Amino acid sequence: MVKAPEHPLIVLVGPTASGKTSLAIHLAQHSNGEIVSCDSVAVYREMEIGTAKPSHEERVLVPHHMIDIAWPDEPCTAGDYSRQAREALAGITERGNLPIIAGGTGLYLRALVDGLFPAPPPKPGQRDRLRNIASTRGPAYLHRILARLDKAAAAAIHANDVPKVVRAIEVSIATSQSLHQNKRTPMTVQWQQGRDALTGYSILRLGLNPPRPLLYERINQRAAAMFDRGLIEETERLIARYGEACRPLTSLGYAEAAAVLRNNLTRDQAIAQAQQGHRNYAKRQLTWFRRDPEIHWLAGCGGDMDVTNQSHRLVSAHLHKQEKAHPQG
Repeated sequence: MVKAPEHPLIVLVGPTASGKTSLAIHLAQHSNGEIVSCDSVAVYREMEIGTAKPSHEERVLVPHHMIDIAWPDEPCTAGDYSRQAREALAGITERGNLPIIAGGTGLYLRALVDGLFPAPPPKPGQRDRLRNIASTRGPAYLHRILARLDKAAAAAIHANDVPKVVRAIEVSIATSQSLHQNKRTPMTVQWQQGRDALTGYSILRLGLNPPRPLLYERINQRAAAMFDRGLIEETERLIARYGEACRPLTSLGYAEAAAVLRNNLTRDQAIAQAQQGHRNYAKRQLTWFRRDPEIHWLAGCGGDMDVTNQSHRLVSAHLHKQEKAHPQG
């Protein structure tokens, strides 16, 4: 039986502010590519400044997918993302173009590439109890509970993202290997046993890994620039339309801007707190992605000449390998 040809697929990951958008656009322009965003906040419409999603000018350069697909008050789970992103991948390959997945949300990427596991239902009342813990003792306390149950999930999920933290705890607690073996199975362990993995693609994984001082400098500059561009005003408009409890508004940047509007933080304090939050998030992203042995790490930022040249060589070799394995005609 002849094996069906596999389509080439590029996956570009890395910490926040490492230049993924810049490199993805460059690769797409030189390889007839289309970009599939992998960002859990960029999926929401009207959230522009605090998401660091590609600008409208950048989106004109090459086609982008999985950006602005939901309203802020609509749920968009990893499963929702996976289903729509796979549809986008199929469309790109049908057009004869190269799909390039670019982003830093590890859970969404895993859902897309490895598939989702059959999650157990939560125990009655457990979700409310966990949410109450977050309300009374703070999201950080709940996040520490998750870290004890599933370090990998805690590394990938921000402490302020209470719904995801709650779900990860639910899954870890709800499962046991058997009636006679009361062992909790972390969500990320179950994910490795997931079903419905993406098939039909030969994947080249690239990862950006800038020097830590440079990365932190870029993160600090980006966070400050968001406030200069009007993040507080954007947050005020979103709260007026969707309410302060709207889940995406608990994400980094928006949470700090909302604290300014409540007079809980000064603008300077909010900037410093957002900068620290993004630096911590970058650490968690790198911890998550470094577990993948198939990633080719590029030592620099997306706009660096050496990184650009190295990524070109890797992509060209990957495409040539696929063409040689499955020649046309």
